[in-house]
Amino acid sequence: MKRIFTYLLVALFLMAFSATLYAEVKFSYGGAFRLRQELWEDAFDVNNDLGTGSLADRNFFRLRTQLWGRADLSENAGAYLRLVNEAKYYIGPYKPNMPRNDDRLDEDELLIDNLYVDLKNIGGLPVDIRAGRQDLIYGEGFLVLDGTPGDGSRTIYFNAAKLTLKLNEGNRFDVVYLFDPQKDRYLPSLYPNEKKTLNTSDEEGVIVYGKNKVAENITIEPYYIYKKEEEWAQPELKLNTIGLRAVFTQDNWKLRGEFAHQFGEYEGGRDRTGNGGYIFVGRQYKDIDLKPEWDLGYVYLSGDDPDTAKHEGWNPLFSRWPMYSELYIFTYTIETLKDSAIPAYWTNLQLYRANLKLNFSDATYLSLWYNYLRANEETRGLPTNIFSNDGKTRGHLYQAKLYQRVDKNLDGYMLAEYFDPKDFYADGADNALFFRWEIQYKF
Repeated sequence: MKRIFTYLLVALFLMAFSATLYAEVKFSYGGAFRLRQELWEDAFDVNNDLGTGSLADRNFFRLRTQLWGRADLSENAGAYLRLVNEAKYYIGPYKPNMPRNDDRLDEDELLIDNLYVDLKNIGGLPVDIRAGRQDLIYGEGFLVLDGTPGDGSRTIYFNAAKLTLKLNEGNRFDVVYLFDPQKDRYLPSLYPNEKKTLNTSDEEGVIVYGKNKVAENITIEPYYIYKKEEEWAQPELKLNTIGLRAVFTQDNWKLRGEFAHQFGEYEGGRDRTGNGGYIFVGRQYKDIDLKPEWDLGYVYLSGDDPDTAKHEGWNPLFSRWPMYSELYIFTYTIETLKDSAIPAYWTNLQLYRANLKLNFSDATYLSLWYNYLRANEETRGLPTNIFSNDGKTRGHLYQAKLYQRVDKNLDGYMLAEYFDPKDFYADGADNALFFRWEIQYKF
């Protein structure tokens, strides 16, 4: 399958290139620079007595630079390229193993973040194809958003071919084939050392995703996702996920929900199942001061029952990103080590979430969240200096974000998160803190 994908990609690039012989090519380009400083305190282990080595608290800068260019060969054909680098400079107690022991600067590699070809209305039919390295986001990112979770938000790309069938203005289906290796081996990068780890193992998948507007204010999105994870700490896994997302809007109200069921097995015959979903309701008040908005919701992700032979834990597929928290994703790194050593392996969770947003102007807002977190299953065999292995109350998470847009090119924000752990963790667990400020300029 991967060989067929490579041949298809080459063929599409040749088709796009040949179109330049008969078309006036239009070029566009741009870029972005994002500067962040982040502070992590007890984020991995909620225990400030254990924070050494890779678990140490962190204080560092992230400097991400993106450059992109697009060539539109015609109304229905084009190509896109984006380069990225995210250097880091560490000023806190933690610093990674760099080529020079006294060096706190991680220069990072210069790599190809996106490279794809677009062909639209192929043969006069309502069919589009995008093939190559591309970003994919479906719904709210509950199952598909980040194909490279190992490098944080530096990149989120998938190596993929996507076919879109446009039935009519409000109804379409996407069929996607993707393959994301543990470390990139498809495109070159500029860096003196080896490439960074992007996934726990090689991952392959097929997505069939529909978006259907059944009424003016109702959208439903049915989907099927197949994923294969190569052997890592667990044997090879082949997993099927079938689900549905729905969104209903009425005046200033919005109701949205999603549910999915998973079934499959590991090599050797061990069954893997899981259930996950969410429901949120919210409202905007556009005609009063501060134009407040609120949102209330519940998230359920099944956990693995340690008393059964099969694995019932929810698999987040391609959504290992800070979906609900920038801080809490790190505690999952240790909790789910047997499944994924990469942060944000969302599973075994009940989340009760409330959000209030105040809009001081069209360019300034403040968002506040309260989250109550529980586990569906007790843990077994996890480090007892971090986990209790007999409690189900994860704790309370508080979040605040202040955003400011200066103009269409420049914006920034400050984000603070504070986690108060409970009996899911060992006695004496410490509160954890995450803080970030960001400035981003686009041109």
